[in-house]
Amino acid sequence: MIYLDNAATGGEKPAAVQNAVLAAMQACANPGRSGHALSVAAGERVLACRRLLSDLFDGYGSERVVFTKNCTEALCLLLMGTLKKGDHVVTTCLEHNSVLRPLEYLRRTRGVSYDVAPLTDGRLLPEAVTALVRPETRAVCVTTASNVTGECPDLDAVRAALPHRVLLFADGAQGAGHLPVSMRGTGIDGLAIAGHKGMCAIQGAGALLFSERVLPEPLLFGGTGTESHSLSMPAFYPERLESGTLSYPAICSLFEGALLVSSRRSGWAKRLIALTARVHEGLSSQKQWKAYFLPNACGICSFRHAVLPSEEVAMRLDEAGIAVRGGLHCAPLAHRALGTFPEGLVRASFSPVQGNAEADALLDALARITSS
Repeated sequence: MIYLDNAATGGEKPAAVQNAVLAAMQACANPGRSGHALSVAAGERVLACRRLLSDLFDGYGSERVVFTKNCTEALCLLLMGTLKKGDHVVTTCLEHNSVLRPLEYLRRTRGVSYDVAPLTDGRLLPEAVTALVRPETRAVCVTTASNVTGECPDLDAVRAALPHRVLLFADGAQGAGHLPVSMRGTGIDGLAIAGHKGMCAIQGAGALLFSERVLPEPLLFGGTGTESHSLSMPAFYPERLESGTLSYPAICSLFEGALLVSSRRSGWAKRLIALTARVHEGLSSQKQWKAYFLPNACGICSFRHAVLPSEEVAMRLDEAGIAVRGGLHCAPLAHRALGTFPEGLVRASFSPVQGNAEADALLDALARITSS
């Protein structure tokens, strides 16, 4: 099987990540909850990962790195823990349901309003986002990279046009690990990341990084190992947002993945840009196929057939031994903007360990589908 569904979950994990998970399971203890040596060592490993992530994303310190089980949980903590009645949010039609559904829930239950910036000729322009800002706008929430097209909005331009009082939130599910993201450099107040995609970690690894301007309220309540005498959650971060036992093996995998990203991201990006360019060129030579992406560092190639539904194409590729994803990719507004709703698109997504052989196998399989 050729695995081309890396935008959903990274397929092949690096050996260092696999070894870190195995080591964590062989010497497992609850990080920092007890005073014995194993618990202390695990706690130090968790702290090291917080520091590494803060450094990698130019964040605001290890105490403002909160571990979650995925990017969705991190976004819920950020949005639902920060927004209050009367707040207004600007987001975009490229967003995943991990942003759209919390905002819609807050609209219905908490009196939070939001507007959605449209595409212009298939692209998201920074001015389309900033034009929707109102006096009551509390935050702007923009993806680092579309999981449908691979487009990377210009967050620097968005931030530069925003009033200082407006918070900037970023969904890093697709961009983290593939793109350079500098929270302080850009002025990002909240960044949610998924460990199991571009960060090379296993499922169950995610994180929320946030600035001193953001004070999220907890959504979960329970034990933290600190201030156990109190029936209230600790007032300090990250413990305030981390109830219950952390997924130590997942955090260990994220630590190793972040180390790899810090040293190899630039080279990986060049490889993925070249691979997506190869697929784009190949699709352009086959009249029955239309591409909905440009060469990108996230490895995303979305396309559709002139006649066949996307899910049928995905099924035929599966039968040919190639794993892709067909449908709406949990981003319905993006497909409405692209004119591909409700059928959606076929999405092939590459990892940096793949190359021309996988790209050519995909193109050959699509040519056979056309000829049949």
